[in-house]
Amino acid sequence: MAYNVFGDELIPCSLDPITGFYRNGKCDTCADDRGMHTVCVLMTNEFLKFSKNAGNDLSTPAPQYAFPGLVAGDRWCLCLSRWIEAYEEKVAPYVYLKATHISVLEFVDLDILKQFAAD
Repeated sequence: MAYNVFGDELIPCSLDPITGFYRNGKCDTCADDRGMHTVCVLMTNEFLKFSKNAGNDLSTPAPQYAFPGLVAGDRWCLCLSRWIEAYEEKVAPYVYLKATHISVLEFVDLDILKQFAAD
């Protein structure tokens, strides 16, 4: 069983669009997940623009990867490093803490995450 930042069972982030490293809706992770897709976020236009400018276009569909493209309001398991970059640039999206993997706490303090809580 995977755990969230509160030590409780990790709940799904999104099933529409389907997200997560395992594409099971959860921000679960493993050693093969080099990007650490562990932060469940609420997409905003500001963040999507930032991510595209930083080299990761999340808004353009990529059918070859069954990726629909994201819009503001979508929930998504974001790579931890991208969330940290966005935080440092003051454009971090809100975080669903109950759907964010506990491993995030190795890199981001819970008090910081709580400032961005969407749940």
